[in-house]
Amino acid sequence: MNVLVLGAGQLARMMALATMPLGINVKAYDVGTKTVVNPLDTSSTYGSLSDGIEACDWITAEFEHIAHDVLAECETSGKLKPSADAIKIGGDRRLEKQLLESCNVANAKHVIIETKTDFDEALNELSLPIIFKSALEGYDGKGQWRLKNKEEADNIWSDMASFIEASNGKQAIVAEQMVPFDREVSLVGVRNQSGDVKVYPLTENHHTNGVLTISLALASEKVLQEQAEKAFSKLANKLDYAGVLAIEFFQVGNELLVNELAPRVHNSGHWTQQGADTCQFENHIRGVCNLPLGSTSLIRPTAMINVLGEDSVPQETLSVDSLTQHWYGKSKRPGRKMGHINVSGQTKSELFSRLEVVAKQLPTGAFPDLADYIAGKK
Repeated sequence: MNVLVLGAGQLARMMALATMPLGINVKAYDVGTKTVVNPLDTSSTYGSLSDGIEACDWITAEFEHIAHDVLAECETSGKLKPSADAIKIGGDRRLEKQLLESCNVANAKHVIIETKTDFDEALNELSLPIIFKSALEGYDGKGQWRLKNKEEADNIWSDMASFIEASNGKQAIVAEQMVPFDREVSLVGVRNQSGDVKVYPLTENHHTNGVLTISLALASEKVLQEQAEKAFSKLANKLDYAGVLAIEFFQVGNELLVNELAPRVHNSGHWTQQGADTCQFENHIRGVCNLPLGSTSLIRPTAMINVLGEDSVPQETLSVDSLTQHWYGKSKRPGRKMGHINVSGQTKSELFSRLEVVAKQLPTGAFPDLADYIAGKK
């Protein structure tokens, strides 16, 4: 079976590695060079997008910001899973909010802003503080504004108005009531074309300067897990989804509010490579190809540590039991996701003992609050 992935980054690479034992051949469409490549060796090329579409059985995506003409060409082939509409929802917060509301899935109170009238309505309907997010392409703190007192409102609107105008009508702003949440968690689930659904346990996420630095997979609390699974099923069934869908939640007491959706394999699910029988990358391709889904049960407590802006870590980390390094083969750049480290233990206590050792081995400058986070979770 042949699968074409739209995007030729680390997620396509990990899909190819995970499904090679199944005899599934994964190629990737590099949106930069507009060429089909081998995701494990991008110097090996296989022609244009139309060539790739003709040669594959199914098409999927590793990221959501794909040109609409590319999505349209793939959709026309009848091979694109999930659908173009599902992929677009992950790249447009307006569509995302519409989907959540249509499925009656809890999320932060919000207002869509395109004009000054909309902005004034947001100030009237929402309580301070308010976070404003660009509808398209904003992430990791970019394309965002925070309003803490009304004296700042005119300056923020002026900045946002210029931002909207510069987009030639493509952009809008989503104003959200800021949620005083207890923690952020995410759920990675998978659905195949036949409608079968499986979900991984909720994962706790920790961010540093707005970027995910560590995800922790432990036995989930039953009430929260059930809420998350219900939200996943509603959204995936509404979209007639195929593949992995990730949902980021804010936990507020015993309630989960959806923060964001990602119609693809997700950074917070990388722990599944060592913490589950079937990782998210294999299950995504299984779902897209309408194969039986693999087990999503947690087989042992596992944590994923992102490696940001570093092309190596001390070799002594490899001496830690049940530690696996995953490198993406990227050129070094400050803040860039270069790889990740998975650490597992048979028990929560054993996992944290190993994480404490790893935190001491890793350079503090590159992992500034890792040790404090681990100490606070024991």
